[in-house]
Amino acid sequence: MDDEMLFPIGVVADRTGLSVKTIRFYSDKGLVPPSSYTPSGYRLYDIDALSRLELVRTLRELDIDLATVRRILARETSLPEVAAAHASALDAQIRSLRLRRAVLQAVAKRQSDPKEMDLMHKLVNLSQAERHRFIHDFIDDTFGGVDANPAMVELLRTSMPDLPEDPTSEQVEAWMELVELVQDSDFRAAVRRMAEYQAAQRTEGDTTGLHHALTETVRDEVGRALAAGITPESAAAAPIVDTLTARYAETFGKPDDSALRRWMLERLEVANDSRVARYWQLVAAVNDWPPIEDLDPVFSWLGRALRTRVGQ
Repeated sequence: MDDEMLFPIGVVADRTGLSVKTIRFYSDKGLVPPSSYTPSGYRLYDIDALSRLELVRTLRELDIDLATVRRILARETSLPEVAAAHASALDAQIRSLRLRRAVLQAVAKRQSDPKEMDLMHKLVNLSQAERHRFIHDFIDDTFGGVDANPAMVELLRTSMPDLPEDPTSEQVEAWMELVELVQDSDFRAAVRRMAEYQAAQRTEGDTTGLHHALTETVRDEVGRALAAGITPESAAAAPIVDTLTARYAETFGKPDDSALRRWMLERLEVANDSRVARYWQLVAAVNDWPPIEDLDPVFSWLGRALRTRVGQ
């Protein structure tokens, strides 16, 4: 072997950035043995050994264990396979760190005690399937066993909260509040009453599904009244009520009479629970959807206006 192409360990250390002690360690482990020895027994390394040492250094900096490094050097496993496996592991670690950061930011913001912090950490680190189970259990408990509006049940099941890989502290807080809400027995009882009411309406022939267009009409009409300062009990509210009762009559195929107004009021009293609106606002916050408009003031106004005129 050409002595000019052999390097003593000190030169190898300078060229690879590894310490002499580390190079000796890798040599003693059989990862990169010396290419030759001087007559005095000092280690010498050729260009190929330098390249292998640089590869070992890079692999170790990427936190690849020595056993795997040995297999790569021996070509028992390919570098791309190892890289892909470690990239996947790093993805999981990065996601865990991001979730941890979001939890800590939320803890600092909320002034949480240790108990709440522990609960937050556990809830955030659940798998997607485990997080969805909170919602499915809520739906099963509130809508199970009754022939409620199937479009509503489908909407609930397909609008699952999914924390992103890099959630904000606000999304963590929203997820915490959502879990608390769907486990609240009073809220579950209220939603169960809504489901039973829907089932009773379906028994009487109501198969109209969801009513997005009707909701938009109520929002627009009552929104203008609220903006104009029209109170629900005033005479100025009467034309608005007439417009909306006509639209309800058209949507549900009912006569536009006093019975319809009583039915509308009953329907609003069953359905107009601010916690339902809060549920959808929290789902939107977790999923980073556009904010959900709070329609509670709108339907509260309509309920008061109807109550004033029922029986008139």
